[in-house]
Amino acid sequence: MSTPARKLDIASLEAIDVHAHVEIDSHGHLSLPDDLVAASAKYFAADHRAPTLAETAAYYRERKTAAVVFTVDIEAATGHTALSNEEIAQAASEHPDALIPFASVDPAKGVAGARRFRSLVERHGMRGIKFHPSIQGFAPNDRTAYPLLEVAQELGVPALFHTGQTGIGAGLPGGGGIRLGLSNPMLLDDVAVDFPELTIIMAHPSFPWQDEALAVATHKPKVYIDLSGWSPKYFPPQLVHYANTLLQDKVLFGSDYPLITPDRWRADFAKLDIKDHVRPKILKANAVRALGLLDQEESG
Repeated sequence: MSTPARKLDIASLEAIDVHAHVEIDSHGHLSLPDDLVAASAKYFAADHRAPTLAETAAYYRERKTAAVVFTVDIEAATGHTALSNEEIAQAASEHPDALIPFASVDPAKGVAGARRFRSLVERHGMRGIKFHPSIQGFAPNDRTAYPLLEVAQELGVPALFHTGQTGIGAGLPGGGGIRLGLSNPMLLDDVAVDFPELTIIMAHPSFPWQDEALAVATHKPKVYIDLSGWSPKYFPPQLVHYANTLLQDKVLFGSDYPLITPDRWRADFAKLDIKDHVRPKILKANAVRALGLLDQEESG
């Protein structure tokens, strides 16, 4: 008989990775079509790896790190069947010391999708929602996702949006039909105005719109930036400057596991010119606040 999983112990964690992908389900079904998987692996110069959720939990547990895990529901745009949110939530409930589950519901599913998202939070313990506008085919401010965002704001869970260029589809004819402009972080400024109590996390250094992302995060109090998808040695200098100064409480560690591993990210981050008192904020403290983990611990 397996040992029961522990609760999330924030004090014992060294870090919280707010950006880890679930790439495969228990039946071997991948989260993306084969051509997009191959293009993404080539872009990142990495072999495609698709660890199970149990393997992901073990990996992070060994590193005294917790991970926000999610898939991306792209059924409407691609016809590719999404991975099960319920399966992700169940795995997280079995490994609550290592996994923090976020839902993904295609905005094209409208009000029905919003009802499902509410159930995923209230009945299955999902702690946020993940969007990829370029792949899902919507602009964050075109109101397509607003039914989902209304639920997220009401229930007090964060919304994480991909921003900037994406390796998914890179090099395919027409980029695989993926439109980069839908992931311009400035589009999230409207979302932050329309949902002032919603915590928004802009994923990735937002090439080629880094200054726009910095402007939105500086101006809107509940907007954060995660640093996933890039090795820190490639961070733009203005991102490093703001992480050290005005945005030191609003920048979050994220890797993009499994394509970029926490080991690689943290090794390069250790060499980055980040102030000593800022490093623990980026690695853990800012995520605890953005994810509302202390509030959940108290209510639990």
